[in-house]
Amino acid sequence: MIEIQQPKEVIAPDGKQYSYLNLGPTHPATHGIFQNVLKLDGEVIVESTPTIGYIHRAFEKLAERRPFGQITPITDRLNYCSAPINNIGWHMAVEKLMGVDIPKRVQYLRVIIMELARISDHIICNAVIGVDTGALTGFVYLFQQRELVYEIYEEICGTRLTTNIGRIGGFERDFSPKAWEKINRLLKELPEVLKEFEGLLNRNRIFMDRTIGAGGISAERALNYSFTGPNLRAAGIDYDVRVMNPYSSYQDFDFIIPVGKNGDVYDRYMVRQEEMWQSLSIIKQAMDKLPEGSYHADVPEFYLPPKEQVYNNIEALIYHFKIVMGETEIPKGEIYHCVEGANGELGFYVISDGGRTPYRLHFRRPCFIFYQAYPEIVKGSMLSDAILTMSSMNVIAGELDA
Repeated sequence: MIEIQQPKEVIAPDGKQYSYLNLGPTHPATHGIFQNVLKLDGEVIVESTPTIGYIHRAFEKLAERRPFGQITPITDRLNYCSAPINNIGWHMAVEKLMGVDIPKRVQYLRVIIMELARISDHIICNAVIGVDTGALTGFVYLFQQRELVYEIYEEICGTRLTTNIGRIGGFERDFSPKAWEKINRLLKELPEVLKEFEGLLNRNRIFMDRTIGAGGISAERALNYSFTGPNLRAAGIDYDVRVMNPYSSYQDFDFIIPVGKNGDVYDRYMVRQEEMWQSLSIIKQAMDKLPEGSYHADVPEFYLPPKEQVYNNIEALIYHFKIVMGETEIPKGEIYHCVEGANGELGFYVISDGGRTPYRLHFRRPCFIFYQAYPEIVKGSMLSDAILTMSSMNVIAGELDA
């Protein structure tokens, strides 16, 4: 899938005739958001010059003008393929700043949601890798399971893609019996679908020829670029925030960190595929060991009182007004909190001056960091590998221009 455009031919000082091709921004794989100017020697990529900034979202500055509780929908628009991880990561950052004690049940429920989001994100990434090598069947088949994940989101919070799920301190309500029913259905159906998907691609000669050796990066170079997540683990480094710096009781669960060797498209695909199996295992463990208790912490300044109290009790009405208007002040402080996002370490650096909004805020977006390595990774590759490599890196446009 290359943009239909006549390459511009240029005679270089060395006498070679190079072509220049705009890969994006008006291209299905670049979402109209980022551009790559490819310098080509025939079909070989000699040089790639990326350009980002077409989206102009200014997430961080938007967030600095909003109360802490109203920033959650902004985080949805970072990696929108796994929005609940963004939401919950932000909530945990604010809770860390406030020093809130989170009930064990809330922590386990969050683990379930975050692992569902990881599965959904990896389904999109690996299914698209298949499409970029010409295998459409797996994409259509896997997306039926992604739909089940979205139905779970919808049952829990009423939305599907940009979820705004949960609240600072926990969830707005406990999981309903129907939500648990849908989660159990996914746990029952997804393993069989994953096996069939892997049977379609894992040892497929065409798929292997297209992906093995394409878009590779060494462990040393990956570390130099500050890679995290599946892209780093595919290069052989077993760094995972859930293990190295556990949060939300991840230390209570048994799971392995899959790693690759070559850091190429095939290894990135295989790492994500194995991570889906590990996520299923974590969800089962969390459900088996789910503690009793409240679904939110003792932070009434972030929870709307029941409507019957609002209509009949002046204090409840005042709380309702303060929450909706975002009049809760956060203690002074400076913190950094990170979670293992579906495509790498997602971090929130927050400075509070004691007001209702952050004084300064920075999102550590993994895509923004590892996309800088794209020119190096595709150098020397064939033109047909340009999109495949980009897809396997899981470049989410919403994280590039924050």
